[in-house]
Amino acid sequence: MSGLHWESDRRLTAIGRTSLSVAARQAVIDDEVHAATSVLDYGSGRGDDVAALREMRVQAQGWDPYYAPDTSPRPAHVVLLTYVLNVIENVEERREALRRAWGLAEHLLVVTSRLTWDRSRVRGQQFEDGILTSRRTFQHLFSPAELRSYVEETTGVRCVAAAPGVVYAFKRDEARLRYLARKVVPDAVWLASEDTGSAIAAVVDYTERRGRLPRLEEMPEEMAKLLSHLQPTELQRIVRKSASAEKIAAGATASTLATLLVLGIELFSGRGPYSTLPTSLQLDIRAFFSSYKEACQRADRLLLKLRDDSYVRGAMQASKIGKLTPTALYVHRRWVDQIPTVLRLYEHCASIAAGRPASWSLIKLRHQGRGVSWLDYPDFEADPHPRLRSSYMVDLTTLKTSFTSYDESSNRPLLHRKHEFLSPDDPDAPKYRRLTESEARAGLYANPHLIGTEQGWEAELIRCGRALRGHRLVKRS
Repeated sequence: MSGLHWESDRRLTAIGRTSLSVAARQAVIDDEVHAATSVLDYGSGRGDDVAALREMRVQAQGWDPYYAPDTSPRPAHVVLLTYVLNVIENVEERREALRRAWGLAEHLLVVTSRLTWDRSRVRGQQFEDGILTSRRTFQHLFSPAELRSYVEETTGVRCVAAAPGVVYAFKRDEARLRYLARKVVPDAVWLASEDTGSAIAAVVDYTERRGRLPRLEEMPEEMAKLLSHLQPTELQRIVRKSASAEKIAAGATASTLATLLVLGIELFSGRGPYSTLPTSLQLDIRAFFSSYKEACQRADRLLLKLRDDSYVRGAMQASKIGKLTPTALYVHRRWVDQIPTVLRLYEHCASIAAGRPASWSLIKLRHQGRGVSWLDYPDFEADPHPRLRSSYMVDLTTLKTSFTSYDESSNRPLLHRKHEFLSPDDPDAPKYRRLTESEARAGLYANPHLIGTEQGWEAELIRCGRALRGHRLVKRS
């Protein structure tokens, strides 16, 4: 290539897979790829993603300049650009590959790349803006924020980090906003309906959870048919008579806060007009706010409060869920949706900027500075003192990220006092609390500076003559 004294052999970077790639799997999880979508894997390598998607009855095609060059790539609903940008050594060719993939995407372009924290796994020397590997291939490693910015600059649209190193570029703002809204308020799960009575029961359930009656266009098609003979006023009268006023009020409060959260996230990633919002969100705004303008103003104030250290710290202190330390609040995954709305907004903004990892157990929200960490303790429920497998952190001030893996460590960090990371209402909290109390009585917390790692904790167990059997502390034989 022009200006270079060598040509990388990109074929060598194509690996064989036995499962979907990270990007394809994320798109399936997010329901952006399913049986009704067409998919183009642009730079498909050995074609493993295409084969796996076809097994899932997805209409998938692949194109690759080396392994599948015989057919021209055709436009598709979703285009995957998987680990392509990082192997192109020519800066202009790299950007042109992204432009071509974007031009072939009708709905969504999914871009993924190797990340800077892979540097220790890539053997080679610095060359231009990347690494010339020992196999004479090339790797340009992106940071998560750099990858999102790069795709935004090239496509000209606002993008979302779906996971670390996975960026979504939607063709239309409406689709991006629908994706963001689903992350906060998942699509409604309706009760099964076989007749008019069960359909009405499902509407009552929805009304109590959402705080308002659904419109026909929000209902599943079969349910709407079952209720089509009822006038709207008659259905409203029946539901109002059957539903709990207390539950409707609680549902309205939850929906109001969820709407503010979506609009705050939307402003962080680029706000569009009212008409671009998902139908259900538009109806929530009509039901719970005087106007779209008022809803946006309240959401804007909420986003501004993220800059106020005293307000964020106050929200953490007011939260009855999670463990507050001198620097941060730690909350278990299954209770994140119950913390104050400003703190949920804090976590969502970080995930949009740099991607939320697929596997995590606790979030750590700093109140000194602005940073979010997702901590992965894979055996949190089964292990009385779960070991840390990985930590992924994004600094919201600089958008710098860091990833630390403890897979190879012989002395991993571990947790104590598990109940503190949960809500007091969690069904497991009493069991975890009893263990903590028995460990404290045995003197195991006498030297807190020693017990934060596996080896230190084991030494203290031996010193105190104790051992663990599940979540029970027993005398060591």
